[in-house]
Amino acid sequence: MTSAAQLIALDRAHVWHPYTQQATAPDPLPIASGRGAWLHGMDGSAYLDLIASWWVSIHGHAHPVIARAIAEQAGRLEQVIFAGLTHEPAVRLAAELAKRLPEGLTRIFFSDDGSTAVEVAMKMACHYWRNRGQERVRFLVFEGGYHGDTVGAMSASRSSGFFEGYRGLLFAVETLPYPATWEGDETVAAKESTALAALDRYLESSGDECAAMLIEPLIQGAGGMRMCRPEFLRGLAARLKAAGVLLIADEVMTGFGRCGTLFACEKAGIAPDLICLSKGLTGGFLPMAVTACREEIHAAFLGATFDRALAHGHSFTANALGCAAALASLGLFETEQTLQRVAAIEAIHRERLRNLQSGIAQPRVLGVVAALELTLPDRGYGSAFTPRLIRFFLDRGLIIRPLGAVLYLIPPYCITPEELHRGWDGIEAAIQHFSTH
Repeated sequence: MTSAAQLIALDRAHVWHPYTQQATAPDPLPIASGRGAWLHGMDGSAYLDLIASWWVSIHGHAHPVIARAIAEQAGRLEQVIFAGLTHEPAVRLAAELAKRLPEGLTRIFFSDDGSTAVEVAMKMACHYWRNRGQERVRFLVFEGGYHGDTVGAMSASRSSGFFEGYRGLLFAVETLPYPATWEGDETVAAKESTALAALDRYLESSGDECAAMLIEPLIQGAGGMRMCRPEFLRGLAARLKAAGVLLIADEVMTGFGRCGTLFACEKAGIAPDLICLSKGLTGGFLPMAVTACREEIHAAFLGATFDRALAHGHSFTANALGCAAALASLGLFETEQTLQRVAAIEAIHRERLRNLQSGIAQPRVLGVVAALELTLPDRGYGSAFTPRLIRFFLDRGLIIRPLGAVLYLIPPYCITPEELHRGWDGIEAAIQHFSTH
């Protein structure tokens, strides 16, 4: 059996980790297994996963219902080409999603991850207008938004600060101010008015050239867990609809219960033209993504020639194992009363944030997402402070990955109150420690 030291040596020799400076990063933590909200290291140590492993393991690790569904499906059919063929798990999943998605989103296109779900949505939007006889290739986005790592998604995320090294590859997008808000924010109405006024000016001057606006409804994830109010999104959606500009909701992070409803669009009271889903789709078991759209968008691609068709696909499109996992994950929302669990987590978040007196700014909560800003100097993303903070949490058996000065929690829904309080105790200890060192 490979020891932890041998595994790390092999990792160092051959593996390239994501969003990591390999020259300066500490050795990765070897994980042997997971169960519920816990991950277990090869040395027997236990770690409370307070970020659902990059926001994917929504029901916790190794959930037996999802594991069993995958195993049973693997004994029947693991994969089949999805061009010209179909299979029951994919058809059932498409139908189940269509029942649960915001009104009108009836067509389901499968892909592999969140970035490609966004890429597909952007291609759909441009091609939709071309098939209708209009050349619209411009996109509207919010400042600070993050939509993925493929070229189109990076272009839409260019203001996030992650992609300076690829600037020459990116196409231009129009960026609007984002009215980020938090508990006790007295300036939110003014910020929303500024953002909507900027949107009005753009739509008046260039709306007929714009294919779509791409948003992360209610929470900008990798941009710093920045939140906006539902009423702002309702005003935005109404303006886009009146101007005839498509609305793409990137719910890769916010989807599947994170905000207290199955989809953030529900909580905001909006119905987008397209929606992008991934991360929690399969409960964190397998990579899979979905781009769903309105029937009228799908209809625009129908015709006698291939040039009207959507030229996009993946080798593992609608993988049968991923579909089986996603169906099992959806079922857990009913059998485990998941949204009630989300409400209980949100209540604890609010209680603990109220008790924090100093060392933080801009506390904010929505569903299972809680975030705050550390009021300390030189705490940008990628600074030397970040690995120190991560190490502080690991030494206390907690997996938390800050976004620069932003500390956040997005725990799996199975977390118990005692476990969640343990995470908050760790955050309080970190604030006290780093405020005095």
